[in-house]
Amino acid sequence: MAVKIRLTRRGAKKKPFYRIVAADTQAPRDGRFLEIVGTYDPNLDPGVVVLHDDKLKYWLDQGAQPTATVANLIKKAQKAAPETSA
Repeated sequence: MAVKIRLTRRGAKKKPFYRIVAADTQAPRDGRFLEIVGTYDPNLDPGVVVLHDDKLKYWLDQGAQPTATVANLIKKAQKAAPETSA
């Protein structure tokens, strides 16, 4: 079973909210997933990304591949994290 870390859409029409999940590559976009790894809210300016670092690290260590969009969100979240902790 190949695992991807990808977005699944939640929220109302015209007001998206996304969960960042670890899911089987064969599962539909909003279908079954293995674990919630974080959230992404694009409605706020700038968009807010919340990651559960321990879960994300676990799935990456297991060989899960993030999609291009999720990889960009992870990069932005990690870049913003040192600023808030300093």
